[in-house]
Amino acid sequence: MPMPLEGIRVIDWTIWQQGPVATMMLADLGAEVIKLEDRRGGDAGRGVLSSGGVDMNARVPSAYFEGNNRNKLGMALDLKQPEGVEVVRRLAAVSDVFVHNFRKGVPERLGLGYEDLRAVNERLVYACASGYGPEGPDSGEPSFDLMGQARAGLMMSVGEPDGPPLVVQGGVSDQVGAMMLCHGIMAALLARERHGIGQRVDSSHLGSTAWLQGMSLHARLLAGRAHQRASRSDAANPLWNVYRCADGQWLCLAMIQADRYWADLCRVLEREDMITDERFAEMGARGRNVQACIAQLDAEFARRSRADWMERLRKGGDFIYTAVATLDDLPDDPQMQANGYVVDFEHPAYGRIQEMGVPVHLSRTPGSLRLPAPQLGEHNEQILTGLLGYDWDDIQALRDKQVL
Repeated sequence: MPMPLEGIRVIDWTIWQQGPVATMMLADLGAEVIKLEDRRGGDAGRGVLSSGGVDMNARVPSAYFEGNNRNKLGMALDLKQPEGVEVVRRLAAVSDVFVHNFRKGVPERLGLGYEDLRAVNERLVYACASGYGPEGPDSGEPSFDLMGQARAGLMMSVGEPDGPPLVVQGGVSDQVGAMMLCHGIMAALLARERHGIGQRVDSSHLGSTAWLQGMSLHARLLAGRAHQRASRSDAANPLWNVYRCADGQWLCLAMIQADRYWADLCRVLEREDMITDERFAEMGARGRNVQACIAQLDAEFARRSRADWMERLRKGGDFIYTAVATLDDLPDDPQMQANGYVVDFEHPAYGRIQEMGVPVHLSRTPGSLRLPAPQLGEHNEQILTGLLGYDWDDIQALRDKQVL
């Protein structure tokens, strides 16, 4: 079965997460992605063995690197030497996409800037991931995920109203930055097919994380005030909230048309008196008495386990609700498994492991998990001889000069 990006070759000169995830997304959909790493130590992500206090070294040398670089081929070069740069220029001449996430000016100093590579391939899509965008006074500043969350307002959008800035774990600015970069690359590839032109694509932590909060940012732009942090005990709609059950598990309700569900919910809770209580009888009254209403609901949900409440809600009406899960819950979630959001993978070195699946389904040209992340320089000879026409004497010369 064909894959949507078969025949597309991508040069991946990226490190850490934002860039590597973008190219992994392309690889998952069938692109041939050649990951370039420094021969002395490789992508710094190879050294990430723990994150957020969680040991990520239990199954593979770096779950961080493995999770960001599957389905790729790997080359290790010294790009401070002209022979290493020449390899990349020759790759660019026979590739469709070049991706990097180094600071502004670094590629240009090495002769790998947009204009440098455009000179060898006018149809090349040249993609850059940065912290703050390609223009402006901070365009050359370094950035990590944490900086993106801070600068784009995300830290002040989660948590209680008077609480400190909070970090969303897992590299969310990196992930959404990668998604936007992949989105731009795909659009540029389509434009090239239709109009015959290559071009530069840019995404950033700042722009992508701001876009992630689009509804709230639009409220600020169009109405003058962004959505503010919301207290759980003072939510405007008590049926758009989370509640703790007797077993300590949390339940999420998301019934925005609250009056449609209120009476049936009161019956499920065995609190029919609340149906006619003038403080709670309709949405406006509940909004005016929200703290009292939520206090009542807190007490009721605390009487039974989450599983019990979910069963009662399932039988009691057409409610909109779900469990509040932890990431530890996801591998065993039957919906995650049924849709291939988590999949088993036979790793050649570490046996059967679990990996994230491809979250987008295409009915006739699906993406897939095919290859583990490459070992450092694993495919040097394969690419040099099979793609670029180097012979074994050439390769030995590069080794002697410590380019490979």
